[in-house]
Amino acid sequence: MIIKGKSVRLGDNINTDFIISGRYKFAITDLSELAKHIMEDVDPDFPKKIIPGRSIIVAGNNFGMGSSREQAPLVIKEAGVAAVLSPQFARIFFRNSFNIGLPLIETDTSRIAESDELQIDLDKGLVVNLTKGIESKIKPLPKFMQELLKECGIVNYYKKYGELKI
Repeated sequence: MIIKGKSVRLGDNINTDFIISGRYKFAITDLSELAKHIMEDVDPDFPKKIIPGRSIIVAGNNFGMGSSREQAPLVIKEAGVAAVLSPQFARIFFRNSFNIGLPLIETDTSRIAESDELQIDLDKGLVVNLTKGIESKIKPLPKFMQELLKECGIVNYYKKYGELKI
């Protein structure tokens, strides 16, 4: 599986309340509307930086920490983010993301700048920074998790196969 896109940078310790602020989460129930406010507390212009299907969030350590709002990965996916790269993810956020088909890739992000063109090859276990000509290995994803991504999440996987083949 290959994912291509342009990087949108964030720092360390991005928690689920930054992904979607409580002031919106409890006032707006429409996922499309919530997605228009993604990361506004971190960067008010962040929603404008997202190119649907072509943006890859590149963050520092501990992405998805905090309250583990189950809406957080849904909002990221609804905003059109193709994948998220970070050296380390909060575990509940990690599982919630794969369950809805949002690719999270654990890798060193220190050499990726804002707007770098990236190619993620899940089969080869590589992130290629096409802008800088740099390759980084990624923590391999188990085949089952890659299958969840191909089917856009666990619910679609179950609908297609009628069981979880773990």
